[in-house]
Amino acid sequence: MARYTGPSYKKARRVGFSISETGKELARRPYGPGQHGQDRKGKASDYGTQLKEKQKVRFMYGVNERQFKKTFNEAAKMTGIHGTNFLRLLESRLDNLVFRIGFSTTRRGARQLVNHGHITVNGRKVDIPSYRVKPGDTISLKEDDKNLKVVNDSLAKISKRVEFITFDEGKKEATYVRLPERNELNADINESLIVEFYNK
Repeated sequence: MARYTGPSYKKARRVGFSISETGKELARRPYGPGQHGQDRKGKASDYGTQLKEKQKVRFMYGVNERQFKKTFNEAAKMTGIHGTNFLRLLESRLDNLVFRIGFSTTRRGARQLVNHGHITVNGRKVDIPSYRVKPGDTISLKEDDKNLKVVNDSLAKISKRVEFITFDEGKKEATYVRLPERNELNADINESLIVEFYNK
């Protein structure tokens, strides 16, 4: 299954969850899309609830189904809680960290920055959005791209960053200092439902 590239607001409303983590998608119309979006009633089955949770997370990180399942299986081989490890691996993607740093206001925009070769990891250009960043790695813009207007506009909107990233304003360089704790990630995600979905 290919990555979804259509309207993000529509998908956010479908799963009843802010994919951008800003809440903007559901602010005006907090119900499903389409002509009958407000009329849909009834309790979802266990499978439906688990599927919806999986789709929430998949849409939020912008990952296709194959990558999502592969990351889930990698998390199963790690020590610790499967669901938490899964979210940590998703958070460690380069496109997600570029978004968390503030180089882009959206993950989709961050993915584009990576694809177009504007981002470096430990001084080397990396143009693979799914690249797994390790704690201690530094993420920066290429020297020629440090004055990109779209990046500067995005950085100007940042008021607070996550604690597992440090940022040097002068160098426009961030360090992924450690893996995130579960309480630092989105509280509206119930990753145990995703584990149940795949373990059936």
